[in-house]
Formats: sequence, structure tokens, C-alpha cells
Amino acid sequence: MKRMALTFMALTMAAASATAAEKKYGPGVTDTEILLGNIVPYSGPASVYSVYAKVFEGYFKRLNEAGGINGRKIRMISYDDAYSPPKTVEQARRLVESDGVFALFGVVGTPTNVAIEKYMNAKKVPQLFAGTGSSALADPQHFPWSIGFQPNYRAEGRLYASYILEHKPQGKIGVLYQDDDFGKDLLQGLTDGLGDKAASMIVAKVSYDTRTPTVDSQVVQIKAAGADVMMDFTTPKFSTQAIRKIAEMQWNPLQFVASVGSHVGSVLKPAGYENSKGVITGHWVKDPNDPAMENDAGVKEWRDFMTKYYPGGDQTNNINVIAYALAQTLEQVLRKCGDDLTRENVMKVAANLGVFTPPLLIPGVRIEPSPKDYLVVRDLRLDQFDGVKYAPIGPAMEMKLVR
Repeated sequence: MKRMALTFMALTMAAASATAAEKKYGPGVTDTEILLGNIVPYSGPASVYSVYAKVFEGYFKRLNEAGGINGRKIRMISYDDAYSPPKTVEQARRLVESDGVFALFGVVGTPTNVAIEKYMNAKKVPQLFAGTGSSALADPQHFPWSIGFQPNYRAEGRLYASYILEHKPQGKIGVLYQDDDFGKDLLQGLTDGLGDKAASMIVAKVSYDTRTPTVDSQVVQIKAAGADVMMDFTTPKFSTQAIRKIAEMQWNPLQFVASVGSHVGSVLKPAGYENSKGVITGHWVKDPNDPAMENDAGVKEWRDFMTKYYPGGDQTNNINVIAYALAQTLEQVLRKCGDDLTRENVMKVAANLGVFTPPLLIPGVRIEPSPKDYLVVRDLRLDQFDGVKYAPIGPAMEMKLVR
């Protein structure tokens, strides 16, 4: 009997040991918690993007109330970088070296993410689903630990070029662009898409720095160059300013606004709906401002979430929709990791997630990360603002990365 008891104990201990051995954890992970780091501009010229973190907080609260992911609660530490790359570097070091986070995720901004990319890769810490479509974060060969989220900016620029060549082939194009990797990526895509016609069609290329208070003088300069097509490769604050200034001058160019600066609640509403009528942009998530979305299951789920977990959030602001889709994608990756929560495995799972279509995506749009190019959101649709909502003017198109 004693021998049987000893045998049973030995088997029990062996089974427990085997179970423990199956669990693989990186820094910031325990049996009960996954610690993640986030950096957004709570202050500064891009503070409108601070809502990303607020959506994440609400999403993780709801997730934790339901038991977390595979029994582990998510804890997030989020810091302000004021959209200043040096500050982003400082905060990334703090999160990795002092706070010991498992990974950074949803860090907002192109120049800010580019600033920490080399550091994150040197440390071999995931820079997961960064809030940017920069080509710099779609380079697994050189930066395997950094993966963006949004549609590729260079591909977006090519999409706008295709529309112009088809609908306004004699157009004179003026480009207002942010003087960093975000604006330059879009400009490069537009130039590539126009091909041999770029030199004759682009009559003005005017940049701005995010520290500048206004882009009014840049818009005046572009109009003076004779442009009848206006490209706003701008972030929300400056998109609003450009739309307002164009209306103030009673100028009526065909106007394009980059996807990241096109949101109804944070851009068009303060610019004035009438002033914004006719604006064209690229979209990949559903617009909650569209009356046709009133009974859409994905939008209703999102509204219920916002009402309960982010009651102060603006439900006209598409940034809150994008942040929700990003959080859903992160959850999907962490669930697929199971008990292998090493930094190496989370990057492997993220890059090989397969097709994921949360209900907030526009029909025809896929989230389908690839280990070959690290593109995540694969498709984009051209929409035009009709004074109340955005309406589609074409099908969702695949965003192919061309370097």
C-alpha cells in the first residue's frame, strides 16, 4: 500500500512537472498576468490619438472581467511621449528596462515608432501592432521585432494616384505633407503611382513640422502654384486646419486626406461638415456615423463597449473604432500563443495569424499578417464625404508593398 502511494505521488509530481515544463514565459508574464507597455501622445500636437490608450484600458477591463486570456489578466502601463521621438525613446527604455513589460503594443505615430525601432530590435522586445502604416515597420528582414498595423502608407499613396489618373488625368496636384516618414511615405507612393506623369502633374510639394502652430501659409502657397487637386498628407490637427483654410479661401480643389487624418469626429466635425464635403480618403473600418450602420452587429457591439467601458469617448470618432480593432487583433494573437508566451513566439504568431476579420472591418478588408512583408491590414477602400457620412466610390483594394 505504501509502495502504491509512493508511486502515485511520483506520477502526480511527474505530471505536474510536465505541465509546468509546457509553459514558456518571457519577461512580464506569469501564470496570472501579462504585462504590456504602451506609448501615446496624451499631450502635444497629436493628442487626439490619446484615445487609443483609453480604448485599450476599457478593452482590457472588459477582458479581465471575463477571466482574461487563458486565465491571465492583462495589465497595461501607458506613458505620454507628446508625439516627440526623443521622448518615445525615453519611455520605451523605461517600459522595457524598468517596468519589465512583455512587449510594447499600439504605440502611436510614425516618427515615434521609427525612433524606437532599432532599440526594440536590439533588445529583441516585440514592437507589436504599432499604430502606423509606415514601410519602416514592414521590414521583417531588417527589423523582425517590429510590426505595424494600419494599411501601408506608400500603397495608400499609389491608390490615390490611380484615382487621379482615371478621373482627373490633367489635374495639377499640390501636396501638403508632414516632414517625416509618414508624410514622405505617402508622397513617395503618390509619385510612384503617377509614374512618368508625376513631374508634370505635381506643381507643389510643401512640408510642415508638427511643432508649427498652423499650416495656413502652406495651403496658400499650394493654391498660388495653380493646383486643382489637393493632397492632405497630414495628421488630424493639420487636416482640420487645411480643410478650413481651403473653405475660407473659397478654393474648390479635388481634395484627398490621408486615412489617418480623415476621421469624422476628430477632423471633419471641427473643420465643418459643409467645408469637408467632397473629401476623398481611404477607409478600412466601418463608419459609425453612417446611418446604414445603425443596426450593424459589429458597430452595435462597439457602441455597447464604448457606452460601458469608455463612456466619455466620442462615438463619432473613427480612431476609437481603429483602436478597438487593434485590441481585438492583439487578443487573438495572445490567445493563439496559449502557454507559450515567449517574446519569440508572440512575434511568430503575430506574423502568421492568418485571415482575421473582426466585424468592424469594411466588407472586403482583411487583417492577414504575413511573415514576408509584415503587412497586417491588407486592404483599403476609397470613400468620399457627402456632408453627413463617407460613401464608397470604389471597392476595397489590396495594398501591396512596393519598395
